[in-house]
Amino acid sequence: MIGVIGGSAIYEIEGLEIKETKKVETPFGEPSDEFVIGKLEGKEVVFLPRHQRSHSLLPTEINYRANVYAFKVLGADRIVSISAVGSLKEELRPLDIVLVDQFIDRTNQGRSTTFFGDGIVAHIAFSDPVCPELKEVIYAANRDLEIKIHDGGTYINMEGPAFSTRAESYLYKSWGADVIGMTNIQEARLAREAGICYSTIAMVTDYDCWRTGTEEEHVTVEMIMDNLAKNAEAAKKMLKNLLREIPEQRDCQCGEALRNAIITSKEAVPPEVLEKLRPIVDGFI
Repeated sequence: MIGVIGGSAIYEIEGLEIKETKKVETPFGEPSDEFVIGKLEGKEVVFLPRHQRSHSLLPTEINYRANVYAFKVLGADRIVSISAVGSLKEELRPLDIVLVDQFIDRTNQGRSTTFFGDGIVAHIAFSDPVCPELKEVIYAANRDLEIKIHDGGTYINMEGPAFSTRAESYLYKSWGADVIGMTNIQEARLAREAGICYSTIAMVTDYDCWRTGTEEEHVTVEMIMDNLAKNAEAAKKMLKNLLREIPEQRDCQCGEALRNAIITSKEAVPPEVLEKLRPIVDGFI
């Protein structure tokens, strides 16, 4: 089953043959919203709007653990994240798409980025945080679209909800980062722990605030919302193309991320913690 996380302006998927709308309870609290389960292009899909359908959740308020845990128990083995981003490079223009393959975390650790703790320790490998197989299928399925798709890029995950200061924007640009957003690093880490493939379709809405002396100098909500609406249509086309081409079985190593990663012996883990994490750790401890 393919999981889809809809970002800003993606609150539903047109053409989805809905089978069920399901509220999922998790030991980590409530997910962002109800999950919509159905079929699109002949593939099983489960969809979740990241910020709620009413867009009522700040990036810091999203319960990332509950979202990814629920995808896991619903049977999703791949997640495609559709996300709005600002550009840190001249050549990454508004309305372009970036298929991110790296992240830099600039959040303040106020968000939970792991399922582990409370008596169980695990250290996953995360050098390549995006599933290369899933990213490649997204690119290959959409290379003929009349939109510019950049294959690869580094995503700065800032804290928010305010946009960057100009000094911060210059700093991130000097690091060679490509785009900036507020949500994806937590999803990527948790998906890896859960053995779920993860890839981002990053929709460029603006040039952040580093680009001075142009009409795009000031990043405004109005500018972003206008570009979001245009980008959302492109993202939905990309998703349909992906679902036509994606193989039924995955051939990557994402599902084995916890192999030899759990340090704590099973006997030392509190029983209630082991039970809570059973969907995540079964077969690895």
